[in-house]
Formats: sequence, structure tokens, C-alpha cells
Amino acid sequence: MADTDETMRNDLPNGFVEEIEKNSSLRFPVQTKDDIATLAHYYRGEMARMMSWRDRLDRTTNWAIGAVAAMLSISLATASAHHVVLIFSMVMVFLLLQIESRRYRFFHLFRTRVRLLERNYYSQFFDPEKSPETLDWSAQLSETLRNPRFTIGRRQAMARRLTRNYVWIFLILLAAWLLKTTTAVLQARTGEAEFIHSIDEFLHNTAIGYIPGAVVLAAVLFFYGWLFYIMIRHRTNEGELTFGEVHV
Repeated sequence: MADTDETMRNDLPNGFVEEIEKNSSLRFPVQTKDDIATLAHYYRGEMARMMSWRDRLDRTTNWAIGAVAAMLSISLATASAHHVVLIFSMVMVFLLLQIESRRYRFFHLFRTRVRLLERNYYSQFFDPEKSPETLDWSAQLSETLRNPRFTIGRRQAMARRLTRNYVWIFLILLAAWLLKTTTAVLQARTGEAEFIHSIDEFLHNTAIGYIPGAVVLAAVLFFYGWLFYIMIRHRTNEGELTFGEVHV
């Protein structure tokens, strides 16, 4: 194997060999067939793990959409249904968002490994004249294998999933909740749906049992305000967001 490496080095221009020896991470042109096969199989393995966690992200989103559709059908189908069904939906979707955020952190780790190989190794195969974007990419990849750590924080992961999907689900729930609480049909005094005419009627509709309507309204506003704060506070263009426009 050593003789093979030496033969391959002799076939390369002197300047390129010097650059390789200067930085050991630039190993692409002089690797043996066994090394290339190992990299190819490793890439396939990491890609499979990444796609497995990508599929789990879709499943959680599908659960949220299905649950919201069922809750909307229950809440808006009949005049006697209470708006607490929609409040419960908000809580349930938030729990699913937490689960998906955790799954996204695993997905992001494996995608980081895959993209290190794609940007610095496979892209060089198609355009050998360009140097890798990260000279120590192999060292970075090695470190993630020796000491696996999440490459994105929990709040940042939640902000990304909110921006991609869940913000629209929460907005639909908020619109349905406002529609439900701004009609007097909850009291069913006349049997006909009609919009409220005062703040007192609105607060009366938003009440849940012994919990005053003002408290419920404040809780909903605080919850949505906090979600939008998370989206804005952790809105970044770091990592893979800086490369192209195709992101998850």
C-alpha cells in the first residue's frame, strides 16, 4: 500500500504534492482504492442515518397536522363545543414541537458530517482545481466521530422548526380560537351564531371554568409572544444556512 501511495504521488505535479504535504487534510487525489471505498461506504452510512432522522421529522409534523385537523373538526363542527379544545391543541402541538426539535438536533449532527464530505471531498472530485473550503475538514469530521456532540442548541432547533412548519400550525389554531371566542354561540342563548358586541362578552367567552377570561387571554398572548421571540432571537444564517438555498 505504501508503494502504491508513492507511485501515485510521483504521477502528480510537484506543486500539488508540496501543497498536500503542507496540509495533510488535502488527501483527495492520493488516496488508495481501499481508502476511497471506505469513504464511499462511510458516506452512504451517514446519509442513511441522516435520512432516517429526516423521516422522523416528517412523522412528527404529520402527527401535529393530523391532530390539529381532528381538533378543529371537533371544535368548529358544533356550536356547543368549547374553545378549551383549541387550547388543548396548542399545548399538544407544542409538545410535538419539543419532540421534533430534539430529533432535529440529531438530524443536524448527521447532516453536518455528510455536508463536510460533500463540500470538501466530493465537490473536489468534480472540480479538482478548487481547494476545499475548510482545510481541516477531515480533522473536524474525526472529532465529531470521537466526541459526538450536538451541533445546534435546543432553542435554535426549535426556532428552525417553528420557522419551517409549526408557525403556520400555531397561526391556524390562533385564528380558530379567535373565531370561537368572538362569537356568542358558546353561550347558546339563541341557538344562532353571532359575533360579540363588547370586551366583556369576549372575556366571558374566553373563560375556562373558574379561570377568568382575562387570565386565559393573557396566557395565550404570552405563549404566542414567546414563540415569536424564540423565532426572532435565534434566527441565524450559520452552518449549512450559509451554503445555497436548500435547507431543512
